[in-house]
Amino acid sequence: MKQVLTLLIILFAVPSATVTASAAELEVATVRSSNAASQITTDGVVEAVRQTTIAAQVSGAITNLPVKAGDSMKTGQILVRIDGRAASQQAHASRAQVDAARAALQVASKDFERQKQLLARLYISQAQLDRAEAQFKSATADANAQIAQAGAVQTQAGFYTLTAPYVGRIADVYISQGDMVTPGKALMTVYDPAALRVTTTLPEIQLASLAQGQSITVEIPALPAAQGIIKLNKFTILPVADASTHTVQLRLDLPAVHGLAPGMFVRLQLPVQAAQTGQAVSKDDAARLYVPARAVLRRAELHAVYVVNSQGRPMLRQIKPGPVIGSEQEVLAGVAAGEKVALNPLAAAQSR
Repeated sequence: MKQVLTLLIILFAVPSATVTASAAELEVATVRSSNAASQITTDGVVEAVRQTTIAAQVSGAITNLPVKAGDSMKTGQILVRIDGRAASQQAHASRAQVDAARAALQVASKDFERQKQLLARLYISQAQLDRAEAQFKSATADANAQIAQAGAVQTQAGFYTLTAPYVGRIADVYISQGDMVTPGKALMTVYDPAALRVTTTLPEIQLASLAQGQSITVEIPALPAAQGIIKLNKFTILPVADASTHTVQLRLDLPAVHGLAPGMFVRLQLPVQAAQTGQAVSKDDAARLYVPARAVLRRAELHAVYVVNSQGRPMLRQIKPGPVIGSEQEVLAGVAAGEKVALNPLAAAQSR
């Protein structure tokens, strides 16, 4: 035991240049105890509620690509132009056919009116009027068909210019200017950064123990500590379970946070109704111990804290660390609930 303590003192020794502090001046924190049965810890990922893959509907070469990955976009902004010269010519031809059909309809309409006047004066037979009426109806139908055809061609021509469906950002671009594309080929992925959510999966057996309406801790390690901890109180359970893994997907809507992006790793602490678990809680699982992360000294694979005794003297003690959750370090062994630990290990080492 003396050898282990001597080794710890050597490993955690601090340079003499460090500012000294008396034991009375040490800032301390109490080892916090938390009921483990009240939470389920699981991992998740950030997703965009609205994420769209922009794909081609026609064939052709990319003639204009004014955006790149990471750019912002506005609704209706041009994202891609495909060579549509042939479609443009077809649209012009369709418009010309519409003009011709309308001119023929105008002639048939005037002829039908004249034939009605002649019949009223008994200059022509009823059969001649019927033929004029049939020609008028045929010209009307032909004009309507040409107008519809021109509309279809115009719509087809619009497929050669792709625009942004909503305000958002360009996640990735899969093409370059000059590339040939075919119908169905993915060109880029866009998403709305204003609407993000966390998606995670849980074993279906744990669903009955989840507590709705209580605080849910969402930790995003990639963000600064001030932004990386988010408190939520609502989640949605998808009504379908995975038949192969027997898990169910949970979704939690996130508020707008600067720097948050789809694909980021997330750690969740979900509240549990312990009374509904129907399981006895062992002594080891009854409570988890936490100390401030900055109170832990780390040297290679060894972790230790300075425990301040009732006389106010700091004593170096090795601990078995668990995961870091936010600004706290879980301690699996080495300290007891209610003990005091020094928040500044270097100052504690100098005051001994």
